[in-house]
Amino acid sequence: MSTPQPALAQAARYRHPFAGWPGRALQRLLGCAHLTAARRALTRVLPVPALISDVREVVYLSWWVDVRHAPPPPPGHRLFVHDGRTPYTILTYRHGHFGPALAGPRGLFPSPLQSNWRWYVVADDAAAGAATPRVLFDRNVIDSGVYAVGARLWSDAMQPHLAARFEHAVDANGGHTVIEPGQGSAPALQAQVRPATALAAAWAAGAFTDAAQAMAFLACQEAAFAVAPDGRLVLTHIDLPITLAEVQPLRLEGAVCCPHLAAMGVDLADAFCFRVPQVPFRVVSERLL
Repeated sequence: MSTPQPALAQAARYRHPFAGWPGRALQRLLGCAHLTAARRALTRVLPVPALISDVREVVYLSWWVDVRHAPPPPPGHRLFVHDGRTPYTILTYRHGHFGPALAGPRGLFPSPLQSNWRWYVVADDAAAGAATPRVLFDRNVIDSGVYAVGARLWSDAMQPHLAARFEHAVDANGGHTVIEPGQGSAPALQAQVRPATALAAAWAAGAFTDAAQAMAFLACQEAAFAVAPDGRLVLTHIDLPITLAEVQPLRLEGAVCCPHLAAMGVDLADAFCFRVPQVPFRVVSERLL
């Protein structure tokens, strides 16, 4: 099945963050159509294995974006829209020994930083107020070259960009996230957060019954769409059993720098923020549509 999201396909293409011939060679390798076709033929016989991680330091930063800036939704789905705007989330976290579920002791695998930038869609036939969202990936960023290359060589759904600099240090007292692209294709972000006394009810007003419902909508998904660099649409099923009672409200401290969102006219100071201390994460399956 083809997809109507050429902008997302373009955004998924890899550009290395550092100058020099190794980066240029890597770009050619990861952009090789013959290699992609061979991998897809192989994964029709040997599916992408289930992946697991014990993620921690999970921070959700969400904004309302004018719907005209959003990509078209996947077939059979619509964007979640309220008053002409749709939610957009930057979700950043540290993995905990991320790797194949059947590959042996968890401690053998590294724990890279990752940031997922996503839109929200619901099925066309979902009843109003009872919609279970799926996410539509806009960007994915990681701080490990090994994981960036490995994911792009073996997966259509996860096409991460390698950041030139990636910091994410957040605990119960707050913290910061910094993503710098260098010369590469990763988006840029600088944000600081601090504990808040409650979730921002004003952000959720009208679109949700209360802030707690908004939090559940933004955090609790079982599937995600992505668009591969050649335009193919991919569906991934995930398991992310977040305990909502453990969620910590956050607030922004100081100005946020995010050129990608600023270009869409977003008021970066008006964010809905919260932290999940830790949660087990599992990528169950992936398939081309």
